[in-house]
Amino acid sequence: MKKYALILFALIISISVSGQYKPWTSPEQPLREINTLKKQIVKPDFRKKDYFVTDFGAIGDGKTKNTEAFKKAIEKCSAEGGGRVIVPKGVFLTGAIYLKSNVNLHVSEGATILFSQDSNDYPIVFTRWEGMECMNYSSLIYAYEEENIAVTGKGTLDGNSDNDHWWFWCGAKKYGWNESRPGRQNPARAKLHEYMAQKKDPRERIFGDGYYLRPNFVQPYKSKNFYMADVLVKNSPMWNLNPVLCENVLIERIKVISHGPNNDGFDPESCKNVWIKDSYFDTGDDCIAIKSGRDEDGRGIGKPAENHIIENCEMKDGHGGVVIGSEIAGGAKNIYAIGNVMDSKNLDRALRIKTSSSRGGIIENVFFYNTKVGAYKEAAVRFNMHYEKPGNFIPTIRNVWVENMVVEKGGKYAILSDAYESSPVTDFTMINAKINGVEIPYKVDFLRNVTLKNVTVNGQPLTDLKK
Repeated sequence: MKKYALILFALIISISVSGQYKPWTSPEQPLREINTLKKQIVKPDFRKKDYFVTDFGAIGDGKTKNTEAFKKAIEKCSAEGGGRVIVPKGVFLTGAIYLKSNVNLHVSEGATILFSQDSNDYPIVFTRWEGMECMNYSSLIYAYEEENIAVTGKGTLDGNSDNDHWWFWCGAKKYGWNESRPGRQNPARAKLHEYMAQKKDPRERIFGDGYYLRPNFVQPYKSKNFYMADVLVKNSPMWNLNPVLCENVLIERIKVISHGPNNDGFDPESCKNVWIKDSYFDTGDDCIAIKSGRDEDGRGIGKPAENHIIENCEMKDGHGGVVIGSEIAGGAKNIYAIGNVMDSKNLDRALRIKTSSSRGGIIENVFFYNTKVGAYKEAAVRFNMHYEKPGNFIPTIRNVWVENMVVEKGGKYAILSDAYESSPVTDFTMINAKINGVEIPYKVDFLRNVTLKNVTVNGQPLTDLKK
């Protein structure tokens, strides 16, 4: 009975949105959509006034804690109409930084903002942790319902995390945890899952000291017009760049080098109109992972990831190059990855869509274009509807277009798919793909409306995907 109920649910969802769904029939359609979207995503303008943190008492000796100096400079800048808060050359130790409207935090070349390893320097704020809402440590740089905010400059943001600070809280021995250490996130993570399932008020899901849920690095929350450019981001406690429920996000020319646990590079969550370009990722987890909330929280808020461009980025180490999921219960649509380069013996997949029936949601209109891949381990394209425990919310994946992909040395598969019979991956197109060095051309189930044109695997034409 449960199987038939799931099939019926999937059919109802399909019928309810069928009037809106139209798969692409040529690459010109998504390319036009990209050009239109680029005109809508613009960086914020700032008043031409500079505020040096050193004028507010900051000392760049790497030892003096400058939390108050940053706070005073940012508050004064915002109160007077905005401008740049400048961090000059030096190493400036600080706790959490709160960005206020119309402030551009400018980290000069030769400057480092070094974040404190003391959890007491991170106040409890409203946040998302692995796609679940709660009260927890502030991200290292945080904003809530602010507008026109930025982090720019050729300096460095150093999260100051290692196996003795923050990372071991994940509970893995490879990151420094052992039985003699008090910190481990597992019980609190399980409790947060319980609170979410019970639909407990997120502001009553209070964590912080004693719970060991690591903060993310940069998290503007419910904010508009967020810009980030040129900085080096390294050694994050957890996810690196994590805008949540934001609109108009532009990221360019940044470098993320961070190899701790769950150190995703860029995780836009439930955001609309996002453009990241000309950036570099060398990370301990997915390079770019697009999200929209986990399970009850993601479905309850119902805000999809929408209108994202990933352009001319380089992905080195990382589990996935461009990933959609797994916290994707709010759905995702209109995701365009163009002109990206990936190459690493530690890269598992180039394009991965991962979800489960505990998530649900519709993932549609994914355009993966002009991609060069050196090496990967598992699959060039990976669909997975069984990523975590099953539930009663069958996901939908449809209209995925992959064109002009070249792989020099592939891994086990070219294409790998694990879907539901009641909800097959629908309208998958692959054109002009040359995938070499693969052990097995494909392993798939439950694909519908597949188009393959000029696709070769190990020099042999691939014309069909049969289970």
